[in-house]
Amino acid sequence: MTRFEESIPPKKTVLVVDDTPENLAILGEFLIPHYNVRIANSGPRALNAAASPPRPDLILLDIMMPGMDGYEVIKQLKANPETQEIPVIFITALDATEDETRGLELGAADYITKPVKPAIVLARVRGQLDLKEARDIMRDNNAWLEGEVRRRMQQNLMIRDVTMRALAKLAEARDNETGNHILRTQGYVYVLAQELAKLPKYAEKLTPDIIEIYTKAAPLHDIGKVGIPDYVLHKPGKPHHEEWEIMKTHAQIGADAILSAIQDEEDAEGLDFLYVAAEIAGNHHEKWDGSGYPKGLKGDAIPLSARLMAVADVYDALISRRVYKPALPIETAREMIIEGRGKHFDPEIVDAFVRRIEDFRAIAARHVDHDEEH
Repeated sequence: MTRFEESIPPKKTVLVVDDTPENLAILGEFLIPHYNVRIANSGPRALNAAASPPRPDLILLDIMMPGMDGYEVIKQLKANPETQEIPVIFITALDATEDETRGLELGAADYITKPVKPAIVLARVRGQLDLKEARDIMRDNNAWLEGEVRRRMQQNLMIRDVTMRALAKLAEARDNETGNHILRTQGYVYVLAQELAKLPKYAEKLTPDIIEIYTKAAPLHDIGKVGIPDYVLHKPGKPHHEEWEIMKTHAQIGADAILSAIQDEEDAEGLDFLYVAAEIAGNHHEKWDGSGYPKGLKGDAIPLSARLMAVADVYDALISRRVYKPALPIETAREMIIEGRGKHFDPEIVDAFVRRIEDFRAIAARHVDHDEEH
């Protein structure tokens, strides 16, 4: 095939449907020089031809046919996803306005009355084929644009997630004992939120999208540790009272830093995860009974995201080794979380934790620190 031949667009295919051989011959005679022509002499054959290759780009359809008439044919064409986009031009001897209206209401693109005139048929066919080609181009362009939007959104989400992990790793690097703490707590939050979502009262609060936001935001819970002095953060053993008061400020430092970043943006749309990250960072040390910090919030006044994080964070601290304590067995940590039910922790979240303890065990094993086993 030459380059010239390759540049010639392929002929469009027109399906002509009529029960009268003479009409098929007449239409075919002036269509064949311009188009690939297929013929069908009944409604059922027309439906079969429309759904089989080569698929017609346009159908010329007679209305008055025995058995299945043109109205029934177009109904079935439009009901079939494979043929519903093919334009149909009715060709009929009927000239009543109500007949034309009925055909157009059923989805016909145009209407030609018999006896047909070649110039009119060719003009109408060419016009409808041009419209179809334009629609197809627009549809393809829209599909490409939708795909590109999805790709860009996925790319942006990936950049968001990588950025959050990088920030979380920054906090982790300052506190070199956390190991895989952020990965484990992220997994715990996801499991707890999924389990809690099964309760009717949380069905609307914990949709899949919200659970994803909570999970993605969880790694930033300790971002405020970047603002804690080294002599406090890296002190071997437990800090004394003044040092502990300094350590406690990391919650508010983290929340303030995230909120400050949000406020610098004129358009905060799409930054929901950062608001959640600020909630978690600022409130995950609050306690159900109001004895936590930094604000002493109590019960449901503590954001749900932070209440989930509280259980995840404390559980992981219990089963992890620190310079001032050994790692506790999972069963011991489980009992300590249960003991904090209604005091440190939201009772319903503790109940969810108990039901999913095996998932917690699996997450801890999957992200075990290199220097210890759970």
